[in-house]
Amino acid sequence: MTEHTFHITGMDCADCARSIEKGVAKLDGIELCRLNFTSETLRVSGDVDPTAVVARVQELGYDVAAPAARQSADQPPAAFFAYMWWRRDTRLALLAALLIVPGLLFRELLPGLGVESVLIDAAAVAAMAIAGWPIFKSAWTAVRLNHEININVLMSIAAIGAVLIGAYTEAGMVMVLFVIAEAIEGYTTARARHSIRSLMELAPNKATVLRECFDCAGHLGQDGYTGGPCPFCGLEEQRVPVEELRLGETIVVKPGERVPMDGRLLSGSSAVNQAPITGESVPVDKQPGDDVFAGSINGQGTLEIEVTHLAADNTISRLIKMVEEAQEKQAPAQRFVDRFARYYTPAVVAVAALVAVVPPVFFGQPFIDPVDPLQGWLYRGLALLVVACPCALVISTPVSIVSAISNGARHGVIFKGGAYLEELSRVRAIAFDKTGTLTRGEPAVVAVRAVDCALPANGECAACDDLLALASAVEQRSEHPIAQAVVAEAGAQQVDRRYGTAENVQALTGRGVTGMVDGRSVTIGSHLYFDDHENHQAHCQELAAAAGQGYTTMLVRRDGDYLGYLAVADTVRASSQTAVAELRALGIDHLVMLTGDNAQTAHKVAADVGVTEVKADCLPQDKVTAVANLRAQHQHVVMVGDGINDAPALAAASVGVAIGNTAQAMETADVSLMRDDLRLLPFAVRLSRATMRVIGVNVALALGLKFAFFILVLLGLGSMWLAVLADMGVSLLVTLNGMRLLRRPRFAET
Repeated sequence: MTEHTFHITGMDCADCARSIEKGVAKLDGIELCRLNFTSETLRVSGDVDPTAVVARVQELGYDVAAPAARQSADQPPAAFFAYMWWRRDTRLALLAALLIVPGLLFRELLPGLGVESVLIDAAAVAAMAIAGWPIFKSAWTAVRLNHEININVLMSIAAIGAVLIGAYTEAGMVMVLFVIAEAIEGYTTARARHSIRSLMELAPNKATVLRECFDCAGHLGQDGYTGGPCPFCGLEEQRVPVEELRLGETIVVKPGERVPMDGRLLSGSSAVNQAPITGESVPVDKQPGDDVFAGSINGQGTLEIEVTHLAADNTISRLIKMVEEAQEKQAPAQRFVDRFARYYTPAVVAVAALVAVVPPVFFGQPFIDPVDPLQGWLYRGLALLVVACPCALVISTPVSIVSAISNGARHGVIFKGGAYLEELSRVRAIAFDKTGTLTRGEPAVVAVRAVDCALPANGECAACDDLLALASAVEQRSEHPIAQAVVAEAGAQQVDRRYGTAENVQALTGRGVTGMVDGRSVTIGSHLYFDDHENHQAHCQELAAAAGQGYTTMLVRRDGDYLGYLAVADTVRASSQTAVAELRALGIDHLVMLTGDNAQTAHKVAADVGVTEVKADCLPQDKVTAVANLRAQHQHVVMVGDGINDAPALAAASVGVAIGNTAQAMETADVSLMRDDLRLLPFAVRLSRATMRVIGVNVALALGLKFAFFILVLLGLGSMWLAVLADMGVSLLVTLNGMRLLRRPRFAET
């Protein structure tokens, strides 16, 4: 079975997508056919010729471009009036509108003037034919190929029926307004889609790479050089497409340029703006050894970066793929609206037929009023067909979902589908992993205490600074995470250069490390090691208290003299306490921490961040059980982890949320927080709740207007062209309301 993907153009609403999907699915050999309206992506599986798919889409009145041609395909203009003229159908409707002016003036607005002419009626019919030709063609195709009654069929019957009863101006007005309304829907939807496609523009298409000069024309023949890598030029800068970059190559990014590929910084330093990827508003300082992301913006320095991912596998490519795929996983609310619209349209057609037939047959009412055709029951039935147009209804939900997904992506929250966006709005309990989620997942120095220090722990003290500097001199030779924490703290306190790097450094397996600093022996060891070798009674109570808090302590001696200790711990994220408080403010009170650490350490972290329920000493299967128990109690449960070792628990939750932009985090969870800021979680909850409120308002507006016009038409107070005008207005209203989610709510950077 072969799978093909196409990019569909010309769709204005979700009903268009359903017609295409149904028409393509009828082709021989098609086993699976799915078309997502918001991403305009058609996926077809089966034994079918792609040219047959393209022909069927075009036969249905739309167009198709292969994915490879998507970037180069003509993009619709951003300006509204330019967009309206850009569409061929709308150009015809705008020209046809000129032909309606006489009928609108003398038939609808000023009938008392008594101006009569067959030319006025002829002009209105011509307007209907010119504006309606694409609609009539699409309607016939829908009936012939799909055997369905869609929006175009309804409008065609209404317009032709209006002509038959002599309502010529009505017929022309209905078609012109309908085509313009469809164009407005297409324009507003295109603006929402643009917010997603703009992600593709984040990373440049070309990169500057350092490569050997090959077959150098300037040095051929010199010292026997006949071709191949030039021995005289060495590496030189070359501009190449990013698709040609190879793993391990070195690229050069100059000040102000976008980083073209994920990589590791080899040389240079700069403040890099990662906002397009992670949503961080403040540039991040990058030093050699740091990772950089494709799509981020270099600051003031020139950087040399080793390529660590290919173009199809870098962070921005994965992000774009996830956001596009997210649009194909419909929220339950969207599926309900689509199903409702599928039955709603035929039902209203049946009602319209009854309205046109029952009063004349059973109650002696006029089928066509000879005095005023607009008062006959046939006209009212035709008007109900126009009222049945479900455009506003079917567009109310997808435009809200895609806007919310785009807003989240811009701030560093990636939803893998509208279903997870909706489910997150219902959350009643949240379970957190500790290490790497509520905490940083890496050790940091939390206390330094010299034996000669009379100040409280962590107070400013020359003896404590000297102790830290001495320990750093020895630990500089170690790659152990605790050693790196000591070195980092010494750098932060600007004492890392007080002593030279230790010599003759030797590890005391499982106990510590020793080395020579300025000719004197310095040993850094565990509490257990010093219990066996050293008297350190001065700090015994402090060391016991530190161990009780879950800290790892390292004792320091020089030439046999005990100097003091350093305490290291996995520190709580600065954002954890704020995030937990915001979640409580949102009404989510059941906040549980799941950890494999001992209970003493777990309760200390829980107290720091504000989580009241703790389950410690958890194996991976214990976390899964805990999440399952929470779902049994609260139904809608979120699990938050780092995406590396929490995969089973993330899968067990209603929504799994991973923090961090690692490949594991992005692929494991239903929602990914692209940076190490837990405050993105309450933002995601607020966004999901706002989305469901907007969808509720949009559906109520669309159905409320339908019901109001249904009553007006039955009472003889509504006309076809007013119904189209009102539907156009509400379609625009619900679209604009949904697009508010592109900007609101916002993530507050504090």
